[in-house]
Amino acid sequence: MIVTCVHVNVLPERMADFREAIAENYRGTVTEPGNIRFDVLQQYDDPCRFMIYEVFESEEAVLMHKETPHYLKWRDTVQNWMAEPRRGIRYDVVEPSDRSLW
Repeated sequence: MIVTCVHVNVLPERMADFREAIAENYRGTVTEPGNIRFDVLQQYDDPCRFMIYEVFESEEAVLMHKETPHYLKWRDTVQNWMAEPRRGIRYDVVEPSDRSLW
């Protein structure tokens, strides 16, 4: 299982556009065969900051995701709407330790 948290800081004037674009990316991503979770979170005390919690079955599923039309469209559309470059951080799963729960 591959878990990545992507941190995005959106320009205030592009918030509505970003929310629309990420919703479209979300709808496409959750239909991908290797996707387990794809949560889009908005920071409570700073609504310009988002975190995307991505969980994929394998490295191959992650690579396939990055080639999908919905992801490529999102990536290219939102890149100039960010106050700083987005940052993806990979995590190892500690718990649940029982892989059958995944």
